[in-house]
Amino acid sequence: MLSKFIPARWLGAIQRLGLPWAGMAAALLALLIGLSGAWQALELKLFDRMVVATAPNRVDMPITLVGIDEPSFAELKRQWPWPRSLHAKLLDNLREAGVAAVGFDVVFAEPSSPQEDAAFAQAIRKSGNVVLAADLVYSETNGTRQWLRVEPYKPFVEAGAVPGFASVQLDPDGVQRKVPVVRDAFWREVLVQLDKAHPGVVAQFDATPDMRIRYLGGPHTFNYIPYYQLLDPDKYLPPNWKDYLKDNIVLIGRNLKATTEVGSAQADMFQTPFLAASNELMPGVEIHANLIADMAGGTVIRAAPASWKWLLWLATAALSLLLMRRWQPVKSGVAGLVLIAAIGGGDFALFSQKLIWLPAASALLTVTLIYLAQGGVAYFLEQRQRRQIKRAFSMYVAPAVVEEVIAHPELLKLGGERRDLTLLFTDLAGFTSISEALDAEQVANILNRHLTEMTEIVLRYHGTVDKFIGDAVMAFWGAPIPDAEQSLHAVKAAVEMQEKIAAMREEVAAAGGPDLHMRIGVHRGECIVGNMGGDNRFDYTAIGDTVNLASRLEGVNKVYNTGILLSETVAEAVAGQLALRQVDTVRVKGKHVGVRIFTPCPDEMLAARTASALAAYQAGDWALAQTLWSDILAAFPGDPVALTFLHRLETYRSAGWPEPWDGITTLESK
Repeated sequence: MLSKFIPARWLGAIQRLGLPWAGMAAALLALLIGLSGAWQALELKLFDRMVVATAPNRVDMPITLVGIDEPSFAELKRQWPWPRSLHAKLLDNLREAGVAAVGFDVVFAEPSSPQEDAAFAQAIRKSGNVVLAADLVYSETNGTRQWLRVEPYKPFVEAGAVPGFASVQLDPDGVQRKVPVVRDAFWREVLVQLDKAHPGVVAQFDATPDMRIRYLGGPHTFNYIPYYQLLDPDKYLPPNWKDYLKDNIVLIGRNLKATTEVGSAQADMFQTPFLAASNELMPGVEIHANLIADMAGGTVIRAAPASWKWLLWLATAALSLLLMRRWQPVKSGVAGLVLIAAIGGGDFALFSQKLIWLPAASALLTVTLIYLAQGGVAYFLEQRQRRQIKRAFSMYVAPAVVEEVIAHPELLKLGGERRDLTLLFTDLAGFTSISEALDAEQVANILNRHLTEMTEIVLRYHGTVDKFIGDAVMAFWGAPIPDAEQSLHAVKAAVEMQEKIAAMREEVAAAGGPDLHMRIGVHRGECIVGNMGGDNRFDYTAIGDTVNLASRLEGVNKVYNTGILLSETVAEAVAGQLALRQVDTVRVKGKHVGVRIFTPCPDEMLAARTASALAAYQAGDWALAQTLWSDILAAFPGDPVALTFLHRLETYRSAGWPEPWDGITTLESK
């Protein structure tokens, strides 16, 4: 089997050349891995760990943040945007305290009322040290798609406000690490105002692409004063509040934990290296505060030149090969650990003492791979089939199933066998339209999270994930190993899937995302299951009429506005274990026999009343059916099944009662 992947002459060469060549190959492999995007992401995570570990968790510069926060909304009892006379009053109080510079991390691009704008402009003119945020907005017209810079309202600039570009550049993983290098960056313009008040205190005004933010701590390391308190400081602040704020840099921005009165507040919350440790986003105004503190104090982190990384890799590979040239498990392992400790310790010292970031994960990987290559080639060859099976199945079946397949590899032979399976299909309602309204990154984030969570549920209930079809999931129970409670597991998984998508829907909607809904169809019957394909590429999957009907039931949810539909074979299998409600008897497109369909329903009264209304409907007693369905809707307002039948009866009333009538609803669409 191995010869299909590695030519025999290559295997012979590996055996003849011995350990040094295996080590060299491992070193080159480590170099290639280090160039990959996934490994670069790991380097960034290690950078984050060092930022967190070396953060002083204190602020030595006189920087104060004024938070546009929930207490201020509650106290002012106003929605955003607030009257600009309030900003003017705040500026006047800050000027009276003698602050060195003021920065608004808020874009004032449009006029409000003439009186309000005049008051704000006058306060800006009196202060003489105000920076207002500029930003980018995406503009799309019939002829163009472009990012446009939005400047502060011109009368404010004419009054002396300095525009500062406040947009930040996120890394691919969404974390803010880089120092903005634009000439009129918000942080730089604030420091210019500081330099006017206190010449010579700013260490550097120029940023280069190698600079990274040295966060002083996690979210809310800087001191925040609620906005409303500075409108009446004598009432809310200590008597010496002016002395406290004198010569401070004061930044005003949003400090909201969730979207409340300000619809765009979430756009001002960012991921930082502290996200994993604190599980909290950082307000954008505090990121600017960290930038200002770094640049003013000269404590910004710099990425080492790329040549340093390659020299470190080369030195590591040479030392590893030298120390492990006569490979012995314990001695070589100790040598490798010592080398790893030396590299890690030196890298941390360089970071903490010199504020230089040298990505060292590739060097650490080189030591590890050389050790494994020189000590594990033979073992790898002997165990390759076992690892291939485990790797192939572990992504879509439960661990117990993986072990069963490994114990019986004959299950992987090409072809299939007839099995009684329970099939489950899911689909996100309208996801194609949702995708068109979002950018690719948002779609990928939502889809990856959704598929991951659905997969975890399937595996937890001992199912097998067959495949992903766009945003849809196909899973089955009963293969490759039998499951005596396969239908119960499938239905429980479907219920938990709907609970999970409901929680995700609330989170995504709270973040301004789309309204997510999912449909699930479950059916049980005989299928052909096994490895389908060719000798060189195959998939472990199920095929047959049962698969088709399960997929159709997922779509039938659209007719009744339900979330889960089960066939009668599934309902019979879980009878007495789960409470169900019969929805209808349907004849899906392409079928001649009716299928009773059910949905989980913990309310016994609703299930019983539905059974009575459905019996009248199927018997053709239209008047009684109308009455019973109306009674259900009155008792359970908004019930989608009752609404469906009442609408159907109204249609029959106007278009004519179906003739002949066998009590089965024929569905024309898939």
